[in-house]
Amino acid sequence: MPAVKTQKTDLGEHRVRVEVDVEPGAVEAELKKAAAELGRDMKLPGFRQGKVPPEVVLQRVGREAVLDDAVRRALPGWYEEAILDAKVVTVGDPKLDLRDLPEKGQPLGFTIEVSVRPTAALGDYLGIEVGRREPEADPEQVERELEAVRESLASLDTVEREAKEGDFVVLDFVGRVDGEPFEGGEARGYMLELGSGRLVPGFEPQLVGATAGEERDVTVTFPEDYAGELGGKEAVFSVTVKEVKEKRVPELDDELASSAAGFDTLDELRADIGEKLAEADEARIEAEFREAAVDAAAANAKIDLTEELVEAKARELWERTAHRLAHQGIDPRRYLEMVGKTEDEVIAEASADADMALRREATLAAIVEAESIEVSDDELLEALREASGAGDRPSDQKKLQKALKRIAADGRDELLREDIAMRKAVDLLVEKAKPIAQERADAREALWKPGDDEAAEPSKKLWTPGS
Repeated sequence: MPAVKTQKTDLGEHRVRVEVDVEPGAVEAELKKAAAELGRDMKLPGFRQGKVPPEVVLQRVGREAVLDDAVRRALPGWYEEAILDAKVVTVGDPKLDLRDLPEKGQPLGFTIEVSVRPTAALGDYLGIEVGRREPEADPEQVERELEAVRESLASLDTVEREAKEGDFVVLDFVGRVDGEPFEGGEARGYMLELGSGRLVPGFEPQLVGATAGEERDVTVTFPEDYAGELGGKEAVFSVTVKEVKEKRVPELDDELASSAAGFDTLDELRADIGEKLAEADEARIEAEFREAAVDAAAANAKIDLTEELVEAKARELWERTAHRLAHQGIDPRRYLEMVGKTEDEVIAEASADADMALRREATLAAIVEAESIEVSDDELLEALREASGAGDRPSDQKKLQKALKRIAADGRDELLREDIAMRKAVDLLVEKAKPIAQERADAREALWKPGDDEAAEPSKKLWTPGS
């Protein structure tokens, strides 16, 4: 039984209000769960540690306090369920208004106001002429790849001579500002390529000519925009050169081809690299063509966007990026410092991408509806299989079936169905599109000049096939 009931109201300007009532049974279940968790940490006479019953917890702590904790924990899940039940595709952050906590046997009510994906009035979308470039054979790129193979097989040999540009030196160093060591200014056994520019400007040139065992003082000034408190300050590094190493790169010959990839000749290795580059370029061309087909259909559609909606989408894109950075162990605030921009500046710069993303999504959703594209359970299972890497064994099949039942139980299968349906819509556009030379497509688009059609809507100020 669904935990929530919803009623949706269109507010205009691509915003909706969703009135939500959480069923009393669902509220009581969360209340008992929260009480049980609190009971695990309570110490009461007559009860073993962690064994205080929920009823006793409610008496001691109070129903309202436990219910407040329960609602805070459960609200994100109820929100997602309400959005799925109301069948809205949200854009940006919602505004949520929680009503007073209910008495026993009463529903919990809250209101969601949120921007939603715009709708598209489709124009021509099947059989559109779309630019597709031809794969390019770039001999220089092949040679660059060969050079990378040589670099990967290079050796570092210790030499007894003065260090020169391109050599590697192994260093111990301690940096001081005003005679005091600073955080991050000390290292031992640090290997540095002279000329790489990895350290503070001016550091590496002062080590050219050094020999193993030599001690030098290296004086540098940190750039004004250097992170932290070191910007603009002068530092003196006490450096001990432990070793000087020369990089030796193997010759570009048949022996290299054999040791690097098992080929008999260099020509065979060169041909293999060319084939792999061509395959990669074909994959890029296909991805570009798919995107161009969607963009052409979106250009022919009528989609009304507001500045508020585009800004909400841009903010959503940034939040996804911030989440991805955090998942990779990078603090989003640190990232902003590195790129020298504020969050608002990054969001503003993402407006064009946000606008295009909204147009693509609206167009594909409209095509799914116009073409009555449906997604079968078999297609859902195949998508789950690809995501999980499951095989064809009976045990894998049972796991996939259980996974499908789990996501269907709370309505999340609809999200996956929509994602697959949109991919099928892209497949349809690509299948029906008429490829033309990219140069020809570029020339047609260039025919439109700013100011040619001041009254045209943004989505129509683009070349459309057949014009």
